[in-house]
Amino acid sequence: MKSFVEYSSNSDFSIHNIPFGVAVFNKEYIGCCTRIGDQVVDLASLYDLGYFEDITGLEDNVFEAYTLNEFIELGKPVTNAVRTKIQELLQEGSNLSKDQKTIEEAFYDLDKVRMIMPIHIPNYTDFYSSIEHATNVGKMFRDPANALLPNWKHLPVGYHGRASSIVISGTDINRPKGQTKPADSEKPIFGASKQLDFELEMAFIINKNTDMGESVSTKEAEDAIFGMVIFNDWSARDIQAWEYVPLGPFLGKNFGSSISPWVVTLEALAPFRTSSPVQDPEVLDYLKFEGDKNYDINLEVYLQPENGEENLIVESNYKFMYWNMTQQLAHHTINGCNLEVGDLYASGTISGSDPKSFGSMLELSWKGQNPIQLKNGQERKFIEDNDTVTMKAWAEKDGVRVGFGEVSGKIIPTL
Repeated sequence: MKSFVEYSSNSDFSIHNIPFGVAVFNKEYIGCCTRIGDQVVDLASLYDLGYFEDITGLEDNVFEAYTLNEFIELGKPVTNAVRTKIQELLQEGSNLSKDQKTIEEAFYDLDKVRMIMPIHIPNYTDFYSSIEHATNVGKMFRDPANALLPNWKHLPVGYHGRASSIVISGTDINRPKGQTKPADSEKPIFGASKQLDFELEMAFIINKNTDMGESVSTKEAEDAIFGMVIFNDWSARDIQAWEYVPLGPFLGKNFGSSISPWVVTLEALAPFRTSSPVQDPEVLDYLKFEGDKNYDINLEVYLQPENGEENLIVESNYKFMYWNMTQQLAHHTINGCNLEVGDLYASGTISGSDPKSFGSMLELSWKGQNPIQLKNGQERKFIEDNDTVTMKAWAEKDGVRVGFGEVSGKIIPTL
């Protein structure tokens, strides 16, 4: 496929992608959109002009909306048909390519729009599914010889997080405050976190509602997953360390998480499927799956101090995940927990075996013992005020590139 819209060969937003998002156009109105190269396409306008009239099940202009929820709830027969139609329209020689009036009305330069939260998120779950990350944390805080807890290889460990504090890329995050217990203190103290961290994650988004009591199998899971975003689960390690026993993360996590604005569909990622790591011991029947369920997605993290250069500090890959998305969703619903359209499920920190692939400052600096060096001569054990963290993700194979763009956030002082 070749598009009539020109873009660079290393663009995340090739004609093979066709992601979905929500934008503010001309500082006037909000609508659903897609992107090709550096052009953002207003889908509501394309609908009004009749370009989707042959798609069964798309009777209303669901693109005139503040979120993608109504669109993705139509299900994959409709959303896949829309994506395929957009690909056809964007190709050289298409009817749209000859319709200069529509192009002028519906196509916007990237710097002329503002991306906002693409979905309303009713519920958010965070998993802990990278074996390298879990092992690293276990070595730091428990017995290095028994880094993984007994349940870890038997089920995808996870917890329910706070949906209201998930924000779009570019939103500043205030340094959180709370209780911590320094090693040299007999009692806890109150104050701003001194061990603020990022967590390199990906997340998937649900496109259907289910009833309480209903479960989604690994075979059914992909039909319930619309697409994925990059996810930065900001973490206050010192607050977390004091509070998490016995019930798990709370104030150390719920102050903010950041997502990228473009939702990339599983269909766009299909060429980049890859095999999963061998799971030993064998999992229970409801967690078994067939086929390639992991994805070869390159991941990078950059740290930029105030008025300084970006520093590439992490190079990782989503394919390292021990537990895949179908297993995560099957486990999440096996007890009858119901799904809602827009639910978001994060992978947990993604780390590889190479230290350069560790997906958090906790691991990169090994609990602060080995600070990382920046280009400007500074060092970091954890994230400091006015530091900006940017994560990027893309897949590339046989000349085809599909990416997510980036998620970026700046840490500002506590209120």
